[in-house]
Amino acid sequence: MSRTPVKKVVLAYSGGLDTSVILKWLKQEYDCEVVTFTADIGQGEEVEPAREKAQAAGIKEIYIEDLREELVRDFVYPMFRANAIYEGEYLLGTSIARPLIAKRLVEIAADTGADAISHGATGKGNDQVRFELTAYALNPDIKIIAPWREWDLLSREKLMSYAAEHGIAIEQKRDGTKSPYSMDANLLHISYEGYDLEDPWVEPGADMWRWTNDPQDAPDTPLEIMLTFTRGDVTAIDGKAMTPAQVLAELNRIGGEHGIGRADIVENRYVGMKSRGCYETPGGSILLKAHRAMESLTLDREAAHLKDELMPRYAELIYNGYWLSPEREMLQAAIDQTQAVVNGDVRLKLYKGNVLVVGRRSETNSLFDESIATFEEDAGAYDQGDATGFIRLNALRLRVQGRQR
Repeated sequence: MSRTPVKKVVLAYSGGLDTSVILKWLKQEYDCEVVTFTADIGQGEEVEPAREKAQAAGIKEIYIEDLREELVRDFVYPMFRANAIYEGEYLLGTSIARPLIAKRLVEIAADTGADAISHGATGKGNDQVRFELTAYALNPDIKIIAPWREWDLLSREKLMSYAAEHGIAIEQKRDGTKSPYSMDANLLHISYEGYDLEDPWVEPGADMWRWTNDPQDAPDTPLEIMLTFTRGDVTAIDGKAMTPAQVLAELNRIGGEHGIGRADIVENRYVGMKSRGCYETPGGSILLKAHRAMESLTLDREAAHLKDELMPRYAELIYNGYWLSPEREMLQAAIDQTQAVVNGDVRLKLYKGNVLVVGRRSETNSLFDESIATFEEDAGAYDQGDATGFIRLNALRLRVQGRQR
C-alpha cells in the first residue's frame, strides 16, 4: 500500500493496548517521529503513567494536559443549554469530548511542526468522523492517519500478538484479566460496548456498571439538593460556588450514589449501522432535568418551543461530529441568546434512580405570575370572558371544515 510520506505525527495516546500498538506501528510503517498527546478529561484513571510508557517507547515530545475545565465549560455546558439528547435517550457523552481532543491534536501539531495527526478510532465507528471533521475544519491541509483503516490487526488477538512480538508491555488488571467491554469515559459519562452487549436481547451484568449504584440498592432516603443557574449554566450547588468541572464531578458523585443516569440504548451510528451501548451519565441526567425546570419558569413559551424543535437537529450535529460546522455555531448563537434569562434556583430530590423537581424560583426572570395563574380570586388580573373570542377565532377553520362533513 502506497502511503503519503510523513515526517512527524501527533498521536492521541492513552497508553493502552490500541494506542501502544499504534505508536510502534506508526514508527515502523511511516518511519516518522511520533509526538504523544494524552488528555485528562475526567476518565477517572491516572494519565501520568502514559508519560512513562511513551518515554520507554523512545518518545521525546510528550504532551499530557488536564482539559477537564475546558471540556465542561466550552463543550458540555453549551450543549446542555440546548437540552441536547440524541434519539431521545443518549446524552452525547462521547460525542462532545471528541472535538476538544481533535482541537488539541491540531494545535500541538502546529506547535511541534508535525505534518500529521493520528487516532485509534476504528473504521466502523462514529469517533473517526468526529475527530477528522474537527481536524479538517481547523486545518484543511492536515494529514490524518487512521491505522484501523490501514492495517490488518483487526482483532484483539492480533493486537496482543503484535505487542508481544515487538516487546510492547501491556498492563493487566490486578486479577490478571481485562475488561471484556470496550469502554470510554470522561467527566460527562462512561460508555460500554461489545462483548455480550452485541446481543440487544441480553441484559448487561450487574458487575458491568462502575459509576452508579443499582437503583434497588441506592439509599432509602431521598437527597435534596439545590442548583443555581446563571445564564443557563449551573454555577453553585447548595449555595456553594463551583467551577463547571467541579459541578459535574460533584453531581456525578451524588447521582451515582443514588443510582441515577443508567441507559441501555440501540442507536443509529452516522456510518449507517445500528449499535447497542450502555451509558452512565449521573451528573448529566441531573443537569438536564434541572435545566429544563429552570427554563420552564423563565423562558417565553414560543422561544422554549422553538428551542425544542431545533434540539434534535442540534443533537444530531454533535453526534455526527459537526461541532465546528457553521450550522451548529448558528444554532448555538440562537440558543445562547435565550439563556440570558435562565437565572435562578432549582430544588431537586434524588431517589433510587429518579431526579424529581420539587421547586424552582427566579428573583430576576420568572414569568410565572401568581395573580394571573391562581385558581382563587384574581381581582381582575385576567378577564375570563376574553377566552370566548379567542376560542371562536381559533375554531373558525374547524367550524368551516366541519360543515363540509
